[in-house]
Amino acid sequence: MPEFGLLFIVNAFFIIHAARTGRFWPWAYVILFLPVVGVGAYIFLEILPQYRYSPEARRAQASVARAIAPEKRYRALKDELEIADTLGNRLALAEECLILKKYDEALGLYEQIIASPQGDEPRYYLGKAEAQCGLERYDAVLVTLEELKQHWPSYQSQEGHLLYARALEKVGRDAEALREYEELARYFAGQEVQVRRLLLLDRMGHKIEAHQIANEVLRYFKRCPSYARKQQAEWFSAARGYLKSEGVKPS
Repeated sequence: MPEFGLLFIVNAFFIIHAARTGRFWPWAYVILFLPVVGVGAYIFLEILPQYRYSPEARRAQASVARAIAPEKRYRALKDELEIADTLGNRLALAEECLILKKYDEALGLYEQIIASPQGDEPRYYLGKAEAQCGLERYDAVLVTLEELKQHWPSYQSQEGHLLYARALEKVGRDAEALREYEELARYFAGQEVQVRRLLLLDRMGHKIEAHQIANEVLRYFKRCPSYARKQQAEWFSAARGYLKSEGVKPS
């Protein structure tokens, strides 16, 4: 029956996705032996959280905040910090400053947090690196992320990995940046890494490979869910615009 064929295709798609993103065990077996329920659990527990906390999602949150009440939450958090100077209040304000692109203020807050007795957390270093990236202090980004790796060698963050690759590219260490983008592409949620990778390849003169990746991005957008297409519209447009500028027809 047609519905069984569709179920097979859906299951196969998500099992392949799990394998490619390092989640084969146990998700392949969950999806295989619990049709529909397994796919729903995989999407809810593995895919949606990554999109929620991805850079694209944070930019979407920032756009909504600016459109409705740009600094309402920011002012409330500043008031709370003045009333009670706690690490939690300082961190909440620092995160809001990142969303609103108040990078100078965010950097100062994260530096104060890290210098405090409770500042020994990798996410504080990630926030500091993001603020430095926003200020285009790319050498400082590398220093901060190297410190993070020294303190927490086993810590993993796709956002931090992306910041590191971008900083390498910005300081002219293209070959190293390309290796990081290639590693990121194996597990990163979304297409930002692929687009950054193809643009770097193009700049390095590897146009054929760049064209291939751009076409892969376009094919991804044709088959991904509508919510993902909306979140990733910026990178879809960038890949399509790149091929158009090169005079290459999408395959």
